[in-house]
Amino acid sequence: MTHLVEPTRQGVLHYEPTTAAIERRAPAERRLRDVQAIFADRLACQSLLTTNPLIYRVTQVEDHNGEGDIHYGIGMLMPGKVGREYFMTKGHIHAWRPAAEVYIGLRGRGMMLLEDERTGECLAVELTANSTVYVPGYTAHRTVNVGDEPLVYWGVLSSAAGHDYGAVAERNFRLVVVEKDGQPVVMERVDFLAELQGAQA
Repeated sequence: MTHLVEPTRQGVLHYEPTTAAIERRAPAERRLRDVQAIFADRLACQSLLTTNPLIYRVTQVEDHNGEGDIHYGIGMLMPGKVGREYFMTKGHIHAWRPAAEVYIGLRGRGMMLLEDERTGECLAVELTANSTVYVPGYTAHRTVNVGDEPLVYWGVLSSAAGHDYGAVAERNFRLVVVEKDGQPVVMERVDFLAELQGAQA
């Protein structure tokens, strides 16, 4: 005989990929005012703060915290730019540094910045619908939307991983993703800042 069990007791939850909503879970929203420090172009940021647009929304599921358990969440990063910089997440590294994470693209066109804390190596990889990105341990990561529709993705990680936003906030990422001739271009932050200073001089 088969017995039906309340789905959530077995870890079954329904989600809406167009809004990054998960049933009975409250999403966390980040508007420009919440993340303004991550953008290099301070003048463009100040100008856009008058409308304070939604940058991204994340809904997390962190129900299970035992040894071997996992957490997961769905993110929706809006399209748009602050000056020439594409909308992006704050980015983080895991509090438990060896923890890896997998991102699964559902919709849109984006990139991920990956920066190894130990070596300083930084690279940009694509995150698009029907693709995955593996984020190794000891690696800070940030998501960037380079398309014209919301970028929607899952993140799956160890329940022991935790999030360290402070380490990233102190130094930011070495690379930025900016628009040039209508296309996303990856640049060193220092070079982009020099361009901005030259344009504003």
